[in-house]
Amino acid sequence: MHMFCSSSDHPSPSMRTLSEVSDDENLRLSLDLVAATRQNIGLLRDVADSHWLHHTPLLVEAVRRYDELWMPMMSDLTVDSGKPPMILPPLDVEWVWFCHTLNPVAYRQYCDSRFSKLIGKPGIFNQENKDYALERCKEKWISRYPSESFENEANSDDLQTNVLRIDYLLGEISKQRCLLPKFSKPYMLELVYLIAAKNRYKGFLFMLQRFADSCSAFVPTSDILLMWITHKSYPTAYAIDVKDMEDNMLKIVESGESVKEEDLEVMKKLWERMFDQPYEKAGCAAIDNAIPSIHWEVTDTDVNVKYRPLLPRFLLEVNMLVKQTAMSKTLQTDVSKEFLRFQFLRCHRDFKLNNPVSTVPSDSWQKVVDLYCEFGTKGMVVELRRKGGVCFNGSKLLESKTFMWNELLRAPSITLDGVLGQRFRVFVSITPPAQAPYLLKSVPDRVTDDSGAMVSEVILKMNQYRPQEGRWLSRTVLDHAGRECFVIRMRIAGGVWRRGSNKPTVVKREDRCIEIREGSWSYVAGSIGKAPEKVIATATPNTPSGQWRASWTFSTGHQLSISSDMNFDIKTNTSDPVQLLNGRQMQYQTEENKDQEDGFVTIVRFSDEHPSGRATGLVNWKLSAVEFAPEEDAAFVLLVSMTILRSVTEMRKEDVGSLLVRKRLKEANHGDRDWGSVFVVDSSTKSVYVKPWYWNAKAVMAREETGYVTKSYSVEECGDELYKQALFGN
Repeated sequence: MHMFCSSSDHPSPSMRTLSEVSDDENLRLSLDLVAATRQNIGLLRDVADSHWLHHTPLLVEAVRRYDELWMPMMSDLTVDSGKPPMILPPLDVEWVWFCHTLNPVAYRQYCDSRFSKLIGKPGIFNQENKDYALERCKEKWISRYPSESFENEANSDDLQTNVLRIDYLLGEISKQRCLLPKFSKPYMLELVYLIAAKNRYKGFLFMLQRFADSCSAFVPTSDILLMWITHKSYPTAYAIDVKDMEDNMLKIVESGESVKEEDLEVMKKLWERMFDQPYEKAGCAAIDNAIPSIHWEVTDTDVNVKYRPLLPRFLLEVNMLVKQTAMSKTLQTDVSKEFLRFQFLRCHRDFKLNNPVSTVPSDSWQKVVDLYCEFGTKGMVVELRRKGGVCFNGSKLLESKTFMWNELLRAPSITLDGVLGQRFRVFVSITPPAQAPYLLKSVPDRVTDDSGAMVSEVILKMNQYRPQEGRWLSRTVLDHAGRECFVIRMRIAGGVWRRGSNKPTVVKREDRCIEIREGSWSYVAGSIGKAPEKVIATATPNTPSGQWRASWTFSTGHQLSISSDMNFDIKTNTSDPVQLLNGRQMQYQTEENKDQEDGFVTIVRFSDEHPSGRATGLVNWKLSAVEFAPEEDAAFVLLVSMTILRSVTEMRKEDVGSLLVRKRLKEANHGDRDWGSVFVVDSSTKSVYVKPWYWNAKAVMAREETGYVTKSYSVEECGDELYKQALFGN
């Protein structure tokens, strides 16, 4: 199969671009593949969320309804021209139909034997049209089958005799279960991804036409597989489009089939020869690689858009591959001291990935970067460097090239190709950015008074030395990029401080409330400022009863009780039940640093789509760090974190979460290694800053300034004893 390898780095006359192939008249598709794929991804999500549909009795009934009711009705309604009626079946029938069509040979035989014609599927992609088509179908269904419910109402006692007769259709459904997680990546719904995938699928078909006789198996990447599956799911369009290559299509490796390494290598070389670029790219692997344990799912709603200072966080996948150019062979250069360096423009400047030049191949592409990062990193710089220079361990920059994410999003197939020093080709690909979970942490700040102003000589002067009343412990909430977005305040004492006479006293336990204010400090002089005015949530302590050692009422409608052994009971007056589980649970579960489990609490929500619960947030109350999905409310998560910390501090009578720190401590410089900005897929990478933060939370959350002297606080702020009395419950 060596005939497929390219011996040149420059396009040969036989090479084509994907754009040229996409415009080829011989590869015209009779289906809007992009719109149809978005429809199919939506179907897969609906099926995944419909847990009732995965029970055998309901599946058996779904197959019966498809076989005995739906298909005969479709056959009668399909006009002589073969054009299917514009109606859509209920979800259970639609799922069976989808799975059946993915085996084109068996589906055609089924249709020919039952109806003497191929039953097609209507292309209905607009939501309004879909709703109308479903209602129209319901009317025809009820008219034709008055004794048959439009919805699947099977129970376990109904259909035992039908299983054997429809066993082969159940087998088709079972084969396609693997599609549900495979195409659940959030970026797969993005238009730019789907357009690039369609063009690559047409390139794949072009190769299949030309090289089917020379290749025993064609291994699709995940994006090409997604397009092929969608194409097959519209039987009449598929039959027309692949009429002259039906036998060749049987050589494509299907989802769930094992992939031989030698077949994949042949595909890579064939693609490189044909299109002069790597076959696999970001978000388009032929074999699913291990993905770091990042909680990254499709999100339909973001309840936090109401908080203007809280900006969403977006992730993307990045792949970089390198190879030598043809010219590099003619240049006489000592490569023993040269290397390629890859680093980000922003957010994680400390990240530097070095790759020796001597390992870069000349006849194939070498993957050197495989990671996930925030869109805020802006782009990546590739540098050609030589060891030595001013510093003993330093290096000298020879040449560099910058790849910006915005430029990649505008590029064909979301890829860019560049040459470095006339010697190396660099191929970069990304996935479209998709919203990721929020990351917030709260850090100690100065004590404030009842009005929200920091207790300070500066504020006293502004108020003409009128004493500041009340004392509140305050914390500043920072997002993943170090931006201030909330201020948390905990009421401690009332009264004023006057030299030689008055001083604040601890308020009653039921008055030691917690409040969250939306926005950042209004600074009046240096680091002295006033808290934002808008209060968005509060937590008020109650008298606990029974086994519970602490109890809180949230303004969000929740009642939280906490026991001494860290069990939680949370009641809500809303329709969505919620549960707090001690430790890193569900998708946050990891074997990394099991000794750090103390301090973590997982937030789990229950719904009709997730009757067994779904983790929507992770809290580390010791470190005041939280991660939560866009559909989880930031104010609720922060209240959970702070009330648990306050409660445990009182129960253990020790400062477990640095609540006694009453000044802003120095953080790592913004942009050096922002937490959660980079996730490296390679498990051999040692840095804790490029792994999920909760794998080693202590190290990731460590501050630059670790020591502090409480005696340095001003007398107006009051000493430790006042705050210990309030926090330890004395």
